[in-house]
Amino acid sequence: MESDVDEVHQAVVAVAGESLERMREILSQMSFQQANTAPALPGANSPYAIVTHCVGMADYWGGSLIAGLRIPRDRDAEFEAHGDPRDLCDEVERLRRRFPGWVRIALTEGIRDRTAVGTTRSNAQTASPTWVLLHIVRELSQHLGQLEITRDLLATNDQ
Repeated sequence: MESDVDEVHQAVVAVAGESLERMREILSQMSFQQANTAPALPGANSPYAIVTHCVGMADYWGGSLIAGLRIPRDRDAEFEAHGDPRDLCDEVERLRRRFPGWVRIALTEGIRDRTAVGTTRSNAQTASPTWVLLHIVRELSQHLGQLEITRDLLATNDQ
């Protein structure tokens, strides 16, 4: 059983880590203006907002729900966020360092705090630890793709 836990831990950490590393790389190559500009598309978000949302999402599901850390979250504000992309790169790196511990808690203890606030997702009350980990991985992967497309659209508009 221990080897199964280790294998799942390694896989979840590796896949999430790849998405976070690519987000950090993309953001680190952007100027303040590029990072804080949304493409001219309905409902589009800036690169800074996309990555801020990913940090907020992972902090909520991993840090608050799984690990019981009660990390404050304002989901709506994540999509309005703007700031220095270098500072946000530091936040992504902080998340990458903390995430493996949260995965270990999920796989060995389960979910510590089902009362964590910060989202309207009712399934936080009933989701299994496996579902939460897969949700985090899916969201990071999905938003990495969104970030890559956003970067490409902004680069096209700059030409």
